[in-house]
Amino acid sequence: MHPASVIRKRQVVRADQVPVKGLRNGSSSVAERIGGISWAHFVNDGAANFLPGVLPVILVELNFSAGLAGSIMAALLIGQGLQPFIGLLADRIGGRSLMIAGIVGTAFGAALVALAQSVLVLVIALLIIGVFNAVFHPQMLAATRQIAAKRAAGAMSVVLVGGEIGRGVWPALASAILVAFGRESLVVLAAPGVMTALLLLRWAPKLEPQRKATRIDWRTHAGPLGALVAFCALRALVNFVLITFLPLVWHQHGGNMTTGASLITVLYVVGVVGNLGGGWLGDRIGRRALLVTSMLVLLIATALIPLISGIAFWLAIAIAGVCLFATLPLTVLIGQDFVPEARAFGSGIALGMANAIGALGLLIVSPLADMFSVETPMWIACGAAAIALVLALSMPLPSHLRDNPAS
Repeated sequence: MHPASVIRKRQVVRADQVPVKGLRNGSSSVAERIGGISWAHFVNDGAANFLPGVLPVILVELNFSAGLAGSIMAALLIGQGLQPFIGLLADRIGGRSLMIAGIVGTAFGAALVALAQSVLVLVIALLIIGVFNAVFHPQMLAATRQIAAKRAAGAMSVVLVGGEIGRGVWPALASAILVAFGRESLVVLAAPGVMTALLLLRWAPKLEPQRKATRIDWRTHAGPLGALVAFCALRALVNFVLITFLPLVWHQHGGNMTTGASLITVLYVVGVVGNLGGGWLGDRIGRRALLVTSMLVLLIATALIPLISGIAFWLAIAIAGVCLFATLPLTVLIGQDFVPEARAFGSGIALGMANAIGALGLLIVSPLADMFSVETPMWIACGAAAIALVLALSMPLPSHLRDNPAS
């Protein structure tokens, strides 16, 4: 083949097909790195989200009412709004330093929660977790896409599953440790993050920096991004209401704390089915059909949770978990594709900014638990799911992610 032809072919290779720096050829190396990033996501998000499992005890120790639970959770979650801006920084500097700093900072904040003896220290610890959790995610998501290249959807599902399992397992684990050894013993939950940070030097690729400042075409992206953020924020609000108030409702009705934390475990761990199956199902029934069906079933399950008991109660929580997370990998990819010139920023918009808005919604909704009943925020979550359903029907999608299943 003539050398000029080789040059021309190389010029049309897309950026997401460029081999990762330092990555050996072979699927085992790719699998190892994706598995390692998924483990890091498990550790980071577990350390960042064990609070709901021990929240009933903390409320009692610090004389907080149920209505103030949302304020505590909002302090933990609000920092995720920094993700888009950290994403821009991540795109500019490249490397993997932000990912490593994020997981270490989250671990430090988790240790501080375990040792906090005042409301002020607790809030500072939660803000630290929120900020460093935001620092971790953009580079992590961009690294996943670069490692996987053409198989980005499957790899994104695997990595996001790590986070979902972490958010599900750690509240129950933290609750069991607290009951057995006391709150100060929760400091051991920081150790996995510090050790995993060292392993990221092997697993995480050094992302190529953007030499020029990223210019985002807001006139083109603002409308689609606004619809995506609104959808993801409403989904996040449903999620945050469930993880905050399900254990409190359970505890208020005489249930023990460990079982209450297990409700979160069911929500997130069973939700892995949705996370793994969402991409596969979306390829077959169509992306919009997946968004609409997930939100419709989520609405029904959330409405049933306050009304039923026994096995049906646990089943409704499990179904809600599947529906919450079935659309998560897809919306992250949509965010990246809406802003192809700054994918870490697009990820941060879809995940971090939306979660921060959902946290603000939780802050507004939570006082209703004191004004009316602890179940009231659950009904607000139903309304959020209904609005998300409407948005799913009308939200614009990138051309290759529209209704045709084969797209």
